[in-house]
Amino acid sequence: MDAELKRTLGVFDAVVVGLGAMVGAGIFAALAPAARAAGPAGGALLTALGLAGGVAYCNARSSARLAARYPSSGGTYVYGRERLGPFWGYLAGWGFVIGKTASCAAMALTVGAYLWPGQRHVVAVASVVALTAASYGGVRKSARIARVIVATVLVVLAGVVAVCLASGAADPGWLGAGPAADGRSVGGQWGGVAGLLQGAGLLFFAFAGYARIATLGEEVRDPERTIPRAVPIALGIALLVYAAVAVAVLSVLGGAALAGSTAPLVDAVRAAGWSGLAPVVRVAAALAALGSLLALVLGVSRTSLAMARDGHLPRLLAAVHPRRQVPHHAELAVGTVVAVLAATTDLRGAIGFSSFGVLVYYAIANASAWTLDSGVKDRAGAAVGLAGCVVLACALPVASAVAGAAVLGAGAVVYAVRKRRGHGI
Repeated sequence: MDAELKRTLGVFDAVVVGLGAMVGAGIFAALAPAARAAGPAGGALLTALGLAGGVAYCNARSSARLAARYPSSGGTYVYGRERLGPFWGYLAGWGFVIGKTASCAAMALTVGAYLWPGQRHVVAVASVVALTAASYGGVRKSARIARVIVATVLVVLAGVVAVCLASGAADPGWLGAGPAADGRSVGGQWGGVAGLLQGAGLLFFAFAGYARIATLGEEVRDPERTIPRAVPIALGIALLVYAAVAVAVLSVLGGAALAGSTAPLVDAVRAAGWSGLAPVVRVAAALAALGSLLALVLGVSRTSLAMARDGHLPRLLAAVHPRRQVPHHAELAVGTVVAVLAATTDLRGAIGFSSFGVLVYYAIANASAWTLDSGVKDRAGAAVGLAGCVVLACALPVASAVAGAAVLGAGAVVYAVRKRRGHGI
């Protein structure tokens, strides 16, 4: 029988792990591309944020209910397998591991881009090595590190919101539903329903971190109570933070300037007359990316552990360290692959690719939740979440959707070949 992980996380630590994944690099990176897609009016971006948050809330409810029923590592891989059948669980796990491994490399490269742009690959690899070592030291140690990162980033974001809203450059007119006050556009790619949905799909990338709570289900104390409490708390805090930051940045930059920015929060504090705060924001962005990377390594390694237990990945990855009680082989494997990608690849398109994989992952979670014995409200939430995931996935940039579909198709082929041969890897 495979060794089980140790249950050490309470509600507070579970919330922190989720926040570490959500209040991460997404708030520093996802606003600009979402603004380009949604349109020049500030209200369009805020509407897209609300749509993304609404779909995330439905997904969170479904994930929390399933995690309470199946409190083991693996998240939707386990839920799909138990509720819909082995193939759907496998497909969810495959999409999560591949997409989030790419996201790990993107987060590492984000650290390098903010701290030392000229040596971004070197810094990225060093970040992966350091956080893999932290993850190897045990989930409690990882949670403590996440706690420090989350606290620091939240303080800096609060400062950004305060200086922007209190500055003379703030203009409430930027937040309206009408055309941009300065009439500018970027590349003609503005607005419409399709743009609004695409913006919501890109912003969904920033909300997906609450899955980390579910994938750590085997390491949570009293999971039947802890996970349903931790998931909505983490998501609610993240949504409030994102809304406050979006309003603050829009109020001083406007939709057009935000869409054209490569570092919107840095540009926002400069526009507010606080250029001295820009280096602090850069450091906070790097810390946020580190927090996201740590949470991603935890989530991907636990899903790899669950898939290895069932033979969908090499059995070696199912090992649990006898003293530290962590899936050490899976963590080292994930860290090695991410380090290689961070050293050799530029993953600027990872947001769209990752969003596609994660939306498919949550579509399977909602379909799984639909099969639970529950009331009309819970089933309605699962149905809305499922429909929202499908719509947002289809609205993503074509290249991201095609690449994501190709990866899922390749995974389905691998599954079919393995099933035909009648044995695991």
